[in-house]
Amino acid sequence: MKRTAAAIGAGALAAPLGWMAYSSWGVSHAVPLPPALDAERRVFRSPGAGRLSYYASDRGSGRPVVLLHGVNAAASAAEVRPIFTALAGRRPVYALDLPGFGFSERADRAYSPALFARAIADFLSIELGEDQACDLVALSLSSEFAARVAVERPGLVHSIALVSPTGFEDGTRAESAARGGEAILRAMAIGPWAQPVFDLLASRPGIARQLGRSFAGPVDDALAEYAWRTAHQPGARHAPLCFLGGALFTPGARAELYDRVRQPVLVLYDTDPHGSFEALADTVARRRNWRALRIAGTRGLPQFDRPAETMRALDVFWMTQHDPSAPYRRAGMATGD
Repeated sequence: MKRTAAAIGAGALAAPLGWMAYSSWGVSHAVPLPPALDAERRVFRSPGAGRLSYYASDRGSGRPVVLLHGVNAAASAAEVRPIFTALAGRRPVYALDLPGFGFSERADRAYSPALFARAIADFLSIELGEDQACDLVALSLSSEFAARVAVERPGLVHSIALVSPTGFEDGTRAESAARGGEAILRAMAIGPWAQPVFDLLASRPGIARQLGRSFAGPVDDALAEYAWRTAHQPGARHAPLCFLGGALFTPGARAELYDRVRQPVLVLYDTDPHGSFEALADTVARRRNWRALRIAGTRGLPQFDRPAETMRALDVFWMTQHDPSAPYRRAGMATGD
């Protein structure tokens, strides 16, 4: 019996030790990384966030549009590709690689909501200039960063479109984050386990599983491939592990951020495996500058699953910002429930 127990224990220990060894010697953390978008890529230095990379299409006319990708183990500007492609040539459009992602600096540092907001504000004020406010489009957790910039630097932001934003769950964020075993992942993502845990999340099966939860239809192959590549770069684990640890969320985001936004706001949503929107209706009912539209048949990435509907919603929003009273009804659209 003792020998059997010892053998079982040795076997249980061998698997994680074996994965640790494979992570160190068998996983490349410097695979070739092409541009995420078919556009010019530029680099500038943010005083608050270090070296930042972004994609630019200056053609077109009108107010500039700035796109912010979400935050996850393999995030990058590739997540906003359908919107960038649709706008290029019509509007000046820019897509930022946030700190810790894509071609931006991936230093081992304390990533925080303030750091991300500072990076966005520096980009808007330094690269685009403070003389013209932009239309921001933010995905998932970046919605909180965008709202923070709109509150703290209102002159830089003319409007915000939030795609599947975080912060509208009914209940505590800790309870929401605990679903799906994320609390266990946070506990494991420290010390010598940090890189091996991240490599599991960033493996091809791990990325396929996560993207599969966010797509209602087939997963976009190009996005999956780019997600794997961008997650296999030097320092790729640092920002995502801060995210897993809960350090990038703003407690009480509705009261702290969203309720204080004075610019026009559009929320595009449906179902999302990583969050919920129980409290969204209350915010829209209380804030005259807020509108919400449900893009049915999507699970967090409507720009991929329903690109035409997503772009139509954005275009209507931008065309009717001067009159926040039921803009979608005048354009033949209905606000979501």
